[in-house]
Amino acid sequence: MIILALESSCDETAAAILKTDGRRFDILSEKVWSQINIHKKFGGVVPEVAARNHVLKIIPVLEETLIGAGVKPNKLDAIAVTAGPGLITSLIVGVQTAKTLAYAWHKPLIPVNHVKAHLYANWLNNQPIKFPAIGLIVSGGHTELILLKNPTSLKKIGATVDDAAGEAFDKTSQLLKLGYPGGVAIALKAEPGDCSAFNFPRPMINAANFNFSFSGLKTAVLYATKKINKLNNKIIADLCASFEQAVVDTLTVKTIRAAHQYKAKTIILAGGVAANKKLRITLQQQAEKNSFNLSLPLIKYCTDNAAMIAAAGYFAKPAKLEKINADPSWEI
Repeated sequence: MIILALESSCDETAAAILKTDGRRFDILSEKVWSQINIHKKFGGVVPEVAARNHVLKIIPVLEETLIGAGVKPNKLDAIAVTAGPGLITSLIVGVQTAKTLAYAWHKPLIPVNHVKAHLYANWLNNQPIKFPAIGLIVSGGHTELILLKNPTSLKKIGATVDDAAGEAFDKTSQLLKLGYPGGVAIALKAEPGDCSAFNFPRPMINAANFNFSFSGLKTAVLYATKKINKLNNKIIADLCASFEQAVVDTLTVKTIRAAHQYKAKTIILAGGVAANKKLRITLQQQAEKNSFNLSLPLIKYCTDNAAMIAAAGYFAKPAKLEKINADPSWEI
């Protein structure tokens, strides 16, 4: 099966062509055009700017991907597209483009949930995943724990009640004037820092559920900075390391606990924050200690991309064109 996928949920315009038999998932060609440098000066993504750039780039990205794969439209079996969640104006660009192509080329169109698709980035490793599994999705807009009984049976068992982990990274980076995107900036500053220098809270870590909360942690960093007369490189490094450790501890402890409660065989990490080195190492150590398999996505598939949309599309079903619309609040 050959699937063309489009992704435009936020500030990346992406396309990919996947060939799969259900056992192997091979990307024949892919292209991601990022708007990070455009939005850096604003300290975050500006929806109107993102949408305008999607309009400009989606066809060139699509054409480059088709040429790279050496695949003609008549050889495609289906088209997959991110239909939500995300920025409504950005989503519309991808959805309308995909609907037009599906109509013109007479191909089935598969609407894909962007958050769910992050999990399927792990299928691109071409390593078997044993079920049941617990999926931890951590990104700028979402922090969720998902129970997977099999590749198509997903149930949300926990989520953030306020800020997502990635959002907390971005806001903390903004507070410390480190730049955007915050996750990368804080991780770099944290490397030489002392992660025990500041005793930041681990919100909801002992709660009798699998929900998360990171707004209080972000506020704790703010209060800590107000007690310091002058921030220098050493203090900033310690603040970043302590903040990062608090996030990693919270995510890891709750994920391991969920894996035990649901008798999981595998833990699946996914989302933009899945690129964080400390999180990957800590989760690997705890998974091994507790006898769980761990699936980590390739770094390039942690952030938004169309390859994961194509993989997710394989496990999803086509829909009638008139029923496919952009849904910025689409829940798993």
